[in-house]
Amino acid sequence: MRDNYKTADQQNMTEGKDTILVIDDEKAVLDCCCQVLDKNGYRTETSEDGVSGLQKIREIKPDLVLVDLKMPGMSGMELLEKIRDIDPNIVAVVITGYATIESAVEAMKRNAYDFLPKPFTPDQLRIVTRRGLERRRLALKSARLQQEKEKMRENFITLVSHQLRSPLVSIRQYFEVILEGFAGEVASKQKEMIKEASKRIDELLKLVNDWLNMSRIEADNLVEKFEPVALPAVLSETIELLKPLAEVRKVTLETDFCDSPSVVQGNKEALKQAFTNLVSNAINYNIEGGTVTVSTKEEHNHLVAEVSDTGIGISQENLHFIFDEFFRVKTKETRGVTGSGLGLPIAKRIIEAHNGSIKVVSRPYKGTTFAILLPKVDLRGTPAKSTSCATT
Repeated sequence: MRDNYKTADQQNMTEGKDTILVIDDEKAVLDCCCQVLDKNGYRTETSEDGVSGLQKIREIKPDLVLVDLKMPGMSGMELLEKIRDIDPNIVAVVITGYATIESAVEAMKRNAYDFLPKPFTPDQLRIVTRRGLERRRLALKSARLQQEKEKMRENFITLVSHQLRSPLVSIRQYFEVILEGFAGEVASKQKEMIKEASKRIDELLKLVNDWLNMSRIEADNLVEKFEPVALPAVLSETIELLKPLAEVRKVTLETDFCDSPSVVQGNKEALKQAFTNLVSNAINYNIEGGTVTVSTKEEHNHLVAEVSDTGIGISQENLHFIFDEFFRVKTKETRGVTGSGLGLPIAKRIIEAHNGSIKVVSRPYKGTTFAILLPKVDLRGTPAKSTSCATT
């Protein structure tokens, strides 16, 4: 058995080198691999079985592991899964004298990077090792970039929240104080100008708030707050909230809820936000005297909520872009409608975080229908069986 003990001086010489662990029950394979890899400047370690190999992986966190499939005790396949649990960025290369297509496919499913059938030449070993380590370097670089991106996103949210939103709120409050006359008498012309400026501040605040919501929506965070949610109840609250807007726009709100015991597993407040965005759009882009109908139904294993309007509709040319951030349809009919262009992207992100989907059908001047499909569950939160459901 190859002696893996290193003196302090030897240990210092190996610092900074890529570490490769060879796990095989054949002494000849261990010795040959180490001789080849040592000459190429790698730090090598060995283990004769899966159990001791797993312990070494936990201790030294190697960059690459060469794993034999056929070993006493813990098999190579089982070891591959445990390596993935410890660190998915450790590159695993399978070495075996019993290579088959089936075993190769199974190994790849368990996160193996490559397959090296016995007997293999020193060049083959060097090539697969070099490729595997390059893959690891790229994976680690990608992970670092992702961490930097996440940090930038968090810093941006903080910046927008405190450095931009707070001053806007303060300006809005000052305007209110001036308009109420607490700072002295204000002429009618000045009031008109301040009210117009206040409207612009409100639009900017809405844009900032929408962007903050967009940045903060994370699927994992929403899942932590999931509970069984009755869709009609969420929609009823949404409609109640938007009744004043509908009255101002002279639009009629109608409902057609399916009488179903099924619920969805979700975050109630997030779903309410998504439907608020959809229903408010249906109101704002409607015609005077138009109608918005909010309905629910069942389709197989999903609950479907539909938001339909009799409004100006969306052309096929623009339909492909409506879920893009900041995209807004610009026509003569939409000039009077203010918005950030983030309402639909936010709704889509929330629905997808609930393992749902959103579909849209629209025709210019004929209206638009958004269909939201969400997996249905019973009151215990388990997937519900498909049942028939008649609308009321």
